Amino acid sequence: MRRMLTAGRDIGSITTKAALFEDGKLLATRLIFTGYNSETAGRKIFAEIMQAAGFQEAEQIKIVSTGYGRASVGFAQKALTEITCHAAGARYLNKSIRSVIDVGGQDSKAILLDDNGKVKNFVMNDKCAAGTGRFLEVMARALEINLENFGPISLQSQKPAQISSLCTVFAESEVISLIAKGVTQRDIVAGIHESIGARIAALAERAGIVTPVMFTGGVAKNIGMVKALEKALGVPVEISAYAQFTGAIGGAVLAEKLSDEA
Repeated sequence: MRRMLTAGRDIGSITTKAALFEDGKLLATRLIFTGYNSETAGRKIFAEIMQAAGFQEAEQIKIVSTGYGRASVGFAQKALTEITCHAAGARYLNKSIRSVIDVGGQDSKAILLDDNGKVKNFVMNDKCAAGTGRFLEVMARALEINLENFGPISLQSQKPAQISSLCTVFAESEVISLIAKGVTQRDIVAGIHESIGARIAALAERAGIVTPVMFTGGVAKNIGMVKALEKALGVPVEISAYAQFTGAIGGAVLAEKLSDEA
C-alpha cells in the first residue's frame, strides 16, 4: 500500500515552520528564520524537512501553505489562511479545544471553533504591532534584556508597572520614562506582559471564545505571556509542545483532505 505524505508550511514574517505527516501521523517539524525572501524560505524548509525525514523532494506529496508568505511559494496544492490552519492544527493536538489564541510576530488572533472544530468566529489584529511578538522584541531591546529571559523576569515582579499606551512607539517612550523614574526592570517587564495580555483578552472577548483555550504561536513559549494571558482571560490556557508549529501542522492535516479528494 502506497504511503501518503502531506506537509504544511507556515511562512511567517519572522520564522518559517514546516510539518511533515506520513499516513496521518506527525513525522517531523522544522523551523528556520524567514529572512528577506519568503519564497526562498519556503523552498529551503521543504528541502530540509524532507531530507531530515529521509525522503526525496521528488516524493509524491500534498502541500498546504499558510502564513504571511503563503502566496509566494508556487509548489503547493493550496494556500489557506492562518485562521483555518491554526484551527485544524489545534484540534489535531487536542480534540477538545474550542478556542485558539495565536500570537505571532506581526499579528494576533482569537478563533472560536464549533463542536466539530470548524471556525465559527474570529477576530484579528494585524494593523498594529502592539499585542504581538514584535512588540515584545522592541520592549526587550529598550530594556536591554535578552528576549528569552523576558518571561521569567516578569514572574519576579510583585507590582507590575502600568503601561497604558497601545501604540508600540508610545509604549516604548513610556517604558523609557519608567526607567528614568527608577521603576525596577522586573516591574516594567511584568507591566509589558500584562498590557499585551489585556489587549489579547479584548480580542478574545470580541470573538466570543469559550474554554478549553489553546495558546499558539512563538509567543506561547514565553511563560510570562502565558501567565499574563491567563490572568487577563480568567481561565487557564493550554500550551502544546508544538505551539509554534500549530499552523504548519494544521496545513498538513488539511492537505490529507486534498489527498482524499485527488
